[in-house]
Amino acid sequence: MKSNSVSLAVDEFATRRADSLILIGRILLAWVFVGSAYGAIANFSGSVGYFRSLNLPAPELFTMVNIALEVLISVGLILGVGTRYCAILTFVFVVAATAIAHRYWEYPAGAQQIGQYNNFLKNISIMGGAMLIFVTGAGRFSFDRAS
Repeated sequence: MKSNSVSLAVDEFATRRADSLILIGRILLAWVFVGSAYGAIANFSGSVGYFRSLNLPAPELFTMVNIALEVLISVGLILGVGTRYCAILTFVFVVAATAIAHRYWEYPAGAQQIGQYNNFLKNISIMGGAMLIFVTGAGRFSFDRAS
């Protein structure tokens, strides 16, 4: 019986605070893009160098597009503007980033492969979060709900 009452309490907590928890989830999901965009802006030449090391064409353009998409994703998720579209964009963006930059199986066994594998797993989790936001929507605390 005790576990049933705990389960009911957890369910009630989640239900009563769903909009606040969705907002927190959106912010946490966006935070990786905020940090990445800031890092790319602060060290533009380093970002260009990274994309160049991946043998991508036009690494400067690729860096600018990457920054623009990360800013768009960050703002959309945090403010809840076009949230479901933003969730789709996040999912597609992360699939592309994973396919381009985190092919851990191409690295020799060791620290580099482990690092890339961890980034691969992180991206899988981000895709899961994006899918959840797509399904739930932005919640009450969003510009989507205000309109």
